[in-house]
Amino acid sequence: MSTLRDRFDPRRNSFDLLRLLFALLVAADHGVSIRTGHHARWGQSTLGDFGLDGFFILSGFLVTRSWVTLESFSRFVWHRFLRIMPGFWVCLLVTALVVAPLAAVAQGMSLTAPFTGDPSALRYLFGNSALLIVQYDIAGILADTPQGVSFNGALWTLFFESFCYVIVAGLGVVGVLRRQRVVVLLVLGMLAILTILQEAGLPVLINDRILRLTFVFLLGAAAYLFAERLPMRTGLAVASAGIFLLSVNAFEDYRVLGAAPLAYLLVWFGTCVRWPWPIRADLSYGMYIYHWPTMQLLVLTGVGTTAVPLFLLIGLGTTTTAALQSWFLIERPSLRRKHSAFPDRVAAAVARAGGSR
Repeated sequence: MSTLRDRFDPRRNSFDLLRLLFALLVAADHGVSIRTGHHARWGQSTLGDFGLDGFFILSGFLVTRSWVTLESFSRFVWHRFLRIMPGFWVCLLVTALVVAPLAAVAQGMSLTAPFTGDPSALRYLFGNSALLIVQYDIAGILADTPQGVSFNGALWTLFFESFCYVIVAGLGVVGVLRRQRVVVLLVLGMLAILTILQEAGLPVLINDRILRLTFVFLLGAAAYLFAERLPMRTGLAVASAGIFLLSVNAFEDYRVLGAAPLAYLLVWFGTCVRWPWPIRADLSYGMYIYHWPTMQLLVLTGVGTTAVPLFLLIGLGTTTTAALQSWFLIERPSLRRKHSAFPDRVAAAVARAGGSR
C-alpha cells in the first residue's frame, strides 16, 4: 500500500501550485466584494473561506515538515520570520506611502490627506507593524467604496498564521512532534467537537477564527506527522471529494464533516498529481497581501465601473505585477538569508546569558 511518506517528494509536488490557486481564489472573492460589496458564495461559505482554509491546511503540512527537518527553535523562528515579515512590512509601507495618497487624489483629496487625516497613514504603518492588524482605515479615504474603509482586509490572517507557527514550535520543543504525535490527534478531536457544537448553536469558549484556522492548520500538520500511515489512493480522494461536497451543502459550517476530507484531498493532489513544470517564482504570498489594496485603488478609477469579470481580470493582472516585484525584490532576497548564522549566534548568546545566572 502506497502511503504519503512513500509518495511525497519535496522537490516534485504540486503544493506551490495549490497555494497559488488558493491565493487567486481569495483574491477573486475579495475582488468581487470590493467591486460590488457582496461576496461570491458556495453554500454558506464564501469562496475566500475555501481558499483560506486550503492555504492553512497546506501551511500546516509544510511548516510542520520545516520543524521536523530543522529541529531547531531559533532556526525555525528565523525561517518563519523571513517568510512573513519582510514582505509584510514592505506591503504596509507601499499601502501607507503610495496606495493611500493615490487613493486620496482619486477621491479629490490632497496628496497629504493620508498623513494629516485621522487615523493617519503613519499610524497605520506603525500600529500594524507587529502583525496584529489594529487599523484598517486611513483618513476615511475609502469610506464611499463598496467594501468600505479598509485598505487591506486580507492581512488579519497573518497573525493567526503566526499563532499556528507558535503552536508548532511549542509542540516541537516539548517533543510532541517526535515522540507523542497522538497529542496532535487529541487536540484535533477536541477542535472537531467544538466545531460541531458551534454548528449546533451552542457556545464554545474559543474565538471563532482561532477555532477555524487552528483546526484546518493542524489537519495539515497531522497529515505530515502520520505520513507513514496515511494511504494515498485515488478512491479515497474521490470519496473525500464527495463527503466535502455533501458537507458544503448540508451545513452552515462545512468544516463539520468537510474539513478532514478537504485536507486529504489537497495532500493527495499535492503529492500524487505532480505539476510537470517548475514554479520558479512563488507568487502566492505577494498575490495574497497585495490584491486588496490594488483592487481598492482600481475601484476608484474608471475600472471600477466595468463589469465584474473585467474588473477581476484587470485587478488580478495588476496584482500579479505587484506579486512579481514582491517576490524578486523582497521575498526571494530575504529567503536567501535562511542559512545565515545569525539565529545560531542569538541562540548561543541566550544560552550563555541563561548559564551565567
